[in-house]
Amino acid sequence: MLSARSLFQEILGDDESFRLFCSIAASGEAQGGWENGRIAALLPESQRALAPKVARHGADEDKHGRLFHALLRKRGLEPVEVPEDTDYTMLLEGLGIGLAHEKLRREERLTEHDVLAYLAHSRITEERAASQMALLTKHFGDDPDIGRAVKMISADEDNHLAYCHEELLRLARAGHACTIHRLLRESVRVEMRAYRDVSLAVMARMGRILGWPKAKYGALALGIHAVYVYERLLGWRRLVALTMPERRDAMGGGPAAPSAPEFA
Repeated sequence: MLSARSLFQEILGDDESFRLFCSIAASGEAQGGWENGRIAALLPESQRALAPKVARHGADEDKHGRLFHALLRKRGLEPVEVPEDTDYTMLLEGLGIGLAHEKLRREERLTEHDVLAYLAHSRITEERAASQMALLTKHFGDDPDIGRAVKMISADEDNHLAYCHEELLRLARAGHACTIHRLLRESVRVEMRAYRDVSLAVMARMGRILGWPKAKYGALALGIHAVYVYERLLGWRRLVALTMPERRDAMGGGPAAPSAPEFA
């Protein structure tokens, strides 16, 4: 019987599938680190108070990328090139969600609308990241090889999600509620489709590496499509909801925290 635990055990237990898994994760985190670093530098004067929090977000993402690389080194593996169809971050950008890299490479200040778009996009993607890391922590938090890294990344993702909720609620109270609501709805529709497509692409590649029979991949693909249908019909409401987090000021108001030692 297929389960999340057995599926992850199979992927993490094989060097080639583990190599692809960590390479995809490290690439996404590194992209997120760069994006947040650029956003922190380009924030408009009206939102400069956000800069330390956005910078810390970027520093966390960079740290996560290094942790995934450390996990590879621990097993004597080198990262592989990430296939385009598994690149969640770039797929979202291509679909017009978030702030384009072309914009972030320029030395022009962002607008307040850009800040709203960034936070709305982050609220959706951080929900996804926090859920995935919570699942990994549930099943592998005590694993001697990856448990410590998984728990650290999961705690950071929870902080990122809390920060997005709090800042969006602050901006909604400042008069941007309608825009935030629209941006969240636009982002979630695209993100759900992108997540489905990337999940199918990743599982197809894992299946080829691990020699899965067609029936097994078919069952996994059916499950991915079922999740997508559920989210389209009902689950999207949870993904766009905003609630004040129990932990306030999760990203702090000071400068970005120094990176943790590289361990795995």
